[in-house]
Amino acid sequence: MKRKCICDICNCGHHRCSHQPTGLYEKSNQPCVLTEYNEKYPGYGAFLPPSTMKPKQEYQTDRGRMDGTTTFKADYIPYEVSRRPVHLQEEYKPGSGHIDLGTTYKLDYNPYKVQPFAPARPRERTHATGGKLDTLPTYKDDFRAWEFSKRELTKPDLSYHPSSSKFGNNTTFQDDYCPKGLVPRESFKPSNMAKLSNSPFDSLTNNRISYIPHPLEAKFVKPKDEYKPSSQPFEDLTIHRRDFKGLSGELSKSCKPDFSRAATDATFNGSTEFRDRFQQWPVTLPHVHKSPEYVTPQGHMDLSTTSHGDFIKHQINPFVPIRPISRGRKSSAPFQGNTTMKEDFRTWDVRKQNMIKIQEEMAKPTGKFDGLSTFKAHYTPHEIHPSQSCKPLNIALKSSAPFDDGTMYRTEFTPKKPVLCPASFDNPPGYVFEELDQRGHKYYRKMSTPAGSKIAITNGMHATKEVAVMS
Repeated sequence: MKRKCICDICNCGHHRCSHQPTGLYEKSNQPCVLTEYNEKYPGYGAFLPPSTMKPKQEYQTDRGRMDGTTTFKADYIPYEVSRRPVHLQEEYKPGSGHIDLGTTYKLDYNPYKVQPFAPARPRERTHATGGKLDTLPTYKDDFRAWEFSKRELTKPDLSYHPSSSKFGNNTTFQDDYCPKGLVPRESFKPSNMAKLSNSPFDSLTNNRISYIPHPLEAKFVKPKDEYKPSSQPFEDLTIHRRDFKGLSGELSKSCKPDFSRAATDATFNGSTEFRDRFQQWPVTLPHVHKSPEYVTPQGHMDLSTTSHGDFIKHQINPFVPIRPISRGRKSSAPFQGNTTMKEDFRTWDVRKQNMIKIQEEMAKPTGKFDGLSTFKAHYTPHEIHPSQSCKPLNIALKSSAPFDDGTMYRTEFTPKKPVLCPASFDNPPGYVFEELDQRGHKYYRKMSTPAGSKIAITNGMHATKEVAVMS
């Protein structure tokens, strides 16, 4: 009988085995090619990608001669520009009269005589005695030093003596360690072998056998209290209205002056209180300190210094160089100043290159600019014909005929039975679990059942054999 995996049993394409190897120490060079991608997307032949229609970015050469004359250069006419007039500030003229320096603080403030502050703290009294202070403290008077004898050391004598030979000292590990042979450990890991059973799985659990459904009691619902309005009328009298009694008195009058708009035809002369009453005070210039004039001293100035007076001149022989005296060869022939550079090089007459200026083809206008541009001169107005809107009018269509609710879905729809995927159950109906390989695939063996029989499913549904084995 042929075995089938969950990947082969599934007919909806949503169930796959976990492709994770369970053998930790098994090495196999055969890859697992059973994937959902290889089943749904088969391989096709070699096809070239579609050619792009995007134009190539190539450099476009000059198609004609470029004229450097622009509309601004052709139509621009410079005008004479005059300077902006400067506003001259008027000279200040102080007003005549006396300024009153009195303030509200000087008029309303009344000075008072203030007495000095008397402290409430009592004066400190020092109690001084004429006796002599005894400087002997209690510690020195009561403490008496004891005589202690030196304790003997309890440290044992060192019995270790280093060895005199080279590399003769053994370590603690070498003295205490005893080499032992390798003892193989016993493995307690169970063998990875699937236990096969010939009897079919009855899917009976303790919960299904021992569970007894008990009826639930009715839930107690507390009835809501009905709202009963009060029969007495509502009194809007508050404590403030009942207990408050206003004091009798006159209403406060506003001290704000009446608003009267002053309307006059006289022109404002620009005089203010500051200009009328300001008195210019004389200001003295700051005192400038004059430096005294330099007076040259009279008599002869002695320019002799200490170095000139105390310096003694010594006779020193000139330095004799160790280098031998060079005896140059003298020649009576005149010096020839010709060189290879002077003979082969000839200076050229170099002139400054004239500026290359392109002659303008269009002559500049000489008259005044009349304000007529190229657009206004060559523009031809055309009549505008508005486009006709094809949008239907937003008016509801009314009809006395009954609404036909027949649709294509209602007339052509054919209901079909829901197909259950056998791989959606924990144990596919009609198959018996056989083994689990090292790559994680679960293999099932098909059961031989008589024709027309029904197979029980774990969720309580019954399906025929044809539906369960459909692929």
